[in-house]
Amino acid sequence: MTPSHTTPSWSTTSFGGSADTSPMELRALGEHLSHCRDKHGYLHTLRCAAERVNEHLAGRLVTTLAASLLLIVVGTLLL
Repeated sequence: MTPSHTTPSWSTTSFGGSADTSPMELRALGEHLSHCRDKHGYLHTLRCAAERVNEHLAGRLVTTLAASLLLIVVGTLLL
């Protein structure tokens, strides 16, 4: 039975040849990534922003916790 799909199939084997990616493979990968990015649009942008915020805060965990605690204490004292 022959596969009925028309998308390029990926192989991780070089069969003794060059293991470098060909321009055609890079173009196909770029098209795939563009398609995925376009398909998810707003959610992709939101996810990327959330990841950047997470990376920023994770690198400053102690400072973030101290600032949060300070805000809670100040908020409690003002009420």
